[in-house]
Amino acid sequence: MSSETSLQTSPTPLGRDDLARLVARDIVPGSFVNLGIGQPTLVSNYLTTEQNVTLHTENGMLGMGPAAESDQIDGDLINAGKIPVTELPGASYFHHADSFAIMRGGHLDICVLGAFQVSASGDLANWHTGAPDAIPAVGGAMDLATGAKDVFVMMTLLTREGASKIVEACTYPLTGVGCVTRVYTDKAVFLTGPGGVTVRETFGYTLAELQDLVPVPLTAAA
Repeated sequence: MSSETSLQTSPTPLGRDDLARLVARDIVPGSFVNLGIGQPTLVSNYLTTEQNVTLHTENGMLGMGPAAESDQIDGDLINAGKIPVTELPGASYFHHADSFAIMRGGHLDICVLGAFQVSASGDLANWHTGAPDAIPAVGGAMDLATGAKDVFVMMTLLTREGASKIVEACTYPLTGVGCVTRVYTDKAVFLTGPGGVTVRETFGYTLAELQDLVPVPLTAAA
């Protein structure tokens, strides 16, 4: 089997839920994790009891459970993206300042964020595109990007215009420098850092086909 064939773990690109399931599977048991607004919140639906992962939300909660449905919904129990959530046994609540102290103090093992761009060296841009009609809102992203021990990104690989979101250098305002270690996209999982970009696995694409889409050198992960 060729290295290109062995990289491809799905015959088609992954949908949002399949990607969230993959991220959840990769989270080390016992981790303390923050899930960013948007696509990353789906990860909470696929964490297992056996993983014993504790979810933090920056509006002041530890022990967040999956998204709430029907009669589970409590208007006062929401995550940072204002989505109704559930609470797990032992959940706790605290002041916003204490929540940010958890984020800034290095107490989170992983945060999972969305992004507009990720550079080959792991720089993150996820709060402003510079568009004149855009409303910049960094929120707690910069605190998470610099405070978490590992930063995972979930995003589509391409913009609506077909441009790669993995770039040599970010052209949008930065959220964090050299902070992203792993990028989960619909077409592949990428590892980023000082050594450039490696591809862990692909979904519906060969490494050569990905290279045609991404303007930075790609190598297969060992």
